[in-house]
Amino acid sequence: MSQSKKSIKLGLMLHGAGGHMNSWRHEKAPADASVNFPYFRELALRAEAANFDFLFVADGLHINEKSLPHFLNRFEPIALLSALASVTQNIGLAGTISTSYSDPFTVARQLASIDNISQGRAGWNVVTSPLAGSAKNFGKDHPEHSLRYQIAEEYINVVQGLWDSWEDDAFTRDRESGVFFDASKLHKLNHEGRFFSVAGPLNIQRSPQGQPVIFQAGASDTGIALAGKSADAVFTNARTLEEAQEYSTKLQQEVAKNHRHPVGIFPGISPIVGRTEEEAEAKYQYLLSLLSVDDALAYLGRFFDHHDFSQYPLDGPFPDVGDLGQNTFRSTTDQIKRLAKEENLTLRDIAFRTTLPKGEFFGTPEQVADTFIRWVEEGGATGFIISGPVLTEALDDVTRLVLPILAERGYWHPSTEAKTLRERLDIPFKTNRYANKSRAYQSEDVAAK
Repeated sequence: MSQSKKSIKLGLMLHGAGGHMNSWRHEKAPADASVNFPYFRELALRAEAANFDFLFVADGLHINEKSLPHFLNRFEPIALLSALASVTQNIGLAGTISTSYSDPFTVARQLASIDNISQGRAGWNVVTSPLAGSAKNFGKDHPEHSLRYQIAEEYINVVQGLWDSWEDDAFTRDRESGVFFDASKLHKLNHEGRFFSVAGPLNIQRSPQGQPVIFQAGASDTGIALAGKSADAVFTNARTLEEAQEYSTKLQQEVAKNHRHPVGIFPGISPIVGRTEEEAEAKYQYLLSLLSVDDALAYLGRFFDHHDFSQYPLDGPFPDVGDLGQNTFRSTTDQIKRLAKEENLTLRDIAFRTTLPKGEFFGTPEQVADTFIRWVEEGGATGFIISGPVLTEALDDVTRLVLPILAERGYWHPSTEAKTLRERLDIPFKTNRYANKSRAYQSEDVAAK
């Protein structure tokens, strides 16, 4: 096996039966998947047995009658990840938490707890919550796009500061002397900022990986700027290699500006794999049969703050909706508008293509494996998050049909020695900001004596 080849990293997204809007109707998925813990446990154990690097639990804080079925009734990420931490041993555990509608101290404590429970496998997907309806559930006004990211930047700084409250060896627990901790290695945060006032310290020790891995998914210029400052890895919704390459270039430039280690890039993909192209096409057509026009229009509308697209002619051009979407899923809505214009697509075309894209990860095992390799070799990805269309089928197909080909070609050789999520993703250990200062003080004390 050539050591020059890049080892592809893999995550599995846990969001109900899968990324397809009506995956709950699929014959291979339980209809109650989004609240079926035994189902999630089975997926987690199957992914772990296949040497996937992490599980990812997405989230949202606002629903209405047109929301995706698996959004209407689903587990909260921290609760689900805590449960999965107790039944898995090696796989990473990442989840979404909003910086617009939560408190830094609580989130820092929750994630540090999962990180310790799992012995260093926790990750946090930082989101700013795009949907304005979320604000009504918290008695707040929804911040506009750029302000949400300003809040998020300070929020992350506060959480990371709290995670450094204790140095790695602060808890001595010396029974003979009766000394439980070294007071010189406890640090209060005393943060006073524009949005938050947090004294600290956090009431839990650091984890084996130093701090949980920070993921981020923002693809707007503002989101990329924040990721460049703080993300260890990012999720993207790039649909083509060209889009992925463009995003990667912008992101790594921002990372370099901040003198940071290059970050991992994980496009979310919904592979449709058949032993033949005809079998793959049959799978796609079956998935398509589970969708109605109303389903597709509702799915499209979600990205535009649940805009009602049923009022427009289905076979007319994609309607001019002005700036709608700029304060929700900005990068996605910009992408949809651009695609409709460039390819002269109708509203019907856009609705179905958005709801169930065939995508580049479609075809025979060899074709899909080739696509995995091309995206990684040509700078579009570090790895991938498998999100559907139907999780049980996608996980089975990738594990049985695609991974053996990648392994044979030298692109799938996951570490069997990595213990933490940082180690699995080749992310450096997060050193405590106070550690060097403490060592310096200790050296001065020794010199003085």
